[in-house]
Amino acid sequence: MESLSETTISPKAAEEHGGYVAVRSRTHPPFSILTSTLLFCAETVAACVLIAEYKHTEDAVWMSLTIVFMLVPSIMVQLTLTFIHRDLGKDRPVILLMHLLQLGPIIRCVEALIVYFRMGREEEPYVSISRKKHLRGWGYSEEEEREVGHSLRRLATHRNAFKRTAVIQAFLGSTPQLTLQLYVCVLQRYISPARAVLMAMSLASTTYGALVLNVLAIQIKYDDYKVRLSVPAFFCIIVWRCLEIATRVTVLVLFCSALKAWVAAVALVNMIILFLLPWVYFWKSGSSLPENVEKNFSWLGTVTVLGTVTLLYSAINMFCWSAVQLNLSERDLIDQSQNWGRLIIHYSIRLLENATLILLWYFYKEDGFEYFCSPLLVVQLLVGYCASVLFMLLFYQYFHPCRSLFSHNVSDFILCVCLRRTKPNRMLIEGRETDV
Repeated sequence: MESLSETTISPKAAEEHGGYVAVRSRTHPPFSILTSTLLFCAETVAACVLIAEYKHTEDAVWMSLTIVFMLVPSIMVQLTLTFIHRDLGKDRPVILLMHLLQLGPIIRCVEALIVYFRMGREEEPYVSISRKKHLRGWGYSEEEEREVGHSLRRLATHRNAFKRTAVIQAFLGSTPQLTLQLYVCVLQRYISPARAVLMAMSLASTTYGALVLNVLAIQIKYDDYKVRLSVPAFFCIIVWRCLEIATRVTVLVLFCSALKAWVAAVALVNMIILFLLPWVYFWKSGSSLPENVEKNFSWLGTVTVLGTVTLLYSAINMFCWSAVQLNLSERDLIDQSQNWGRLIIHYSIRLLENATLILLWYFYKEDGFEYFCSPLLVVQLLVGYCASVLFMLLFYQYFHPCRSLFSHNVSDFILCVCLRRTKPNRMLIEGRETDV
């Protein structure tokens, strides 16, 4: 999520470069790599401590599930890092050994830091030139030309790899882990310090994974622009995602505690629908499978990769809005358009589903909740989810880095909805004629 820093060039120099501002490429410290590594290590250590506690209390079932939700995403992270860096075809036994020991993110973080601190010590030829538009004012952009050297490209590869591993860790490991530990807390009516720490680390990891998805969605949508989020934008996204995920997990756990026989059906229906939805869009488009997903992949390998990506996509949408939309007909597997209709449908269905599940819990809850104010808890969860939607709207209305490029913003849409009955044909918004 770091961006390249720039030096100021005079307008005369810009004209000499054909209208582009020539910028010498530098970069900020790899904070995203450090954050991903710290969250991975912290969650793993917290899980190990809780596993030891379960072993001491002889809770074999909870210990086994905690181990599974710790190891499975860790293995996926190691495979992802190895796949992106193509280490299987290289003579790097130490790196492969670290991955086998589940310490891949640590050694990769050390590699990235070494690359960063060695940058600029000696002159190196650039390998490519990047051109990006930089928003200088409301609707005004300036194109910049950047020289990309070997070190900068290597660091960018590390950053892209850690972005993917952060999403995998968040939604294949942290979210199931958070759900499991919260369920144990509800059953035992007790929160141990070790379990509380693991739940906090899991929620932080999941929130960070969702934040990465938001940044990726903006970068993909506005690929020609250099995107930089402000501090208020980061705050809005973090609060939005934290409330959305926390309320969703709590609703699922409470429903599971009251109607255990139905939770499998709810989870399977969600996963199957979300898994099949991209394939339905792919079938309706009439396209063929994307070629060159990986050079050495056969048809079966391509289908396997697409199935794995679709599974991750369904796991993300099970708990929160994925932001990045899957398109199996594209070579990059990502839909570059911003589909506001899907966003509205997703949050409308999720709000209705959460309300239904929490009301079912309220009517069928166990007697152990008699010491809680159940109506207040129901209201808090629904208000919390609505608050997450409010922060999402706040982000898109005021803090989106490319909001000056929007043809219509959130307030325009709300105004259209409010005035739809009075002016059903066309209306004028801030000097722009639009359909309603």
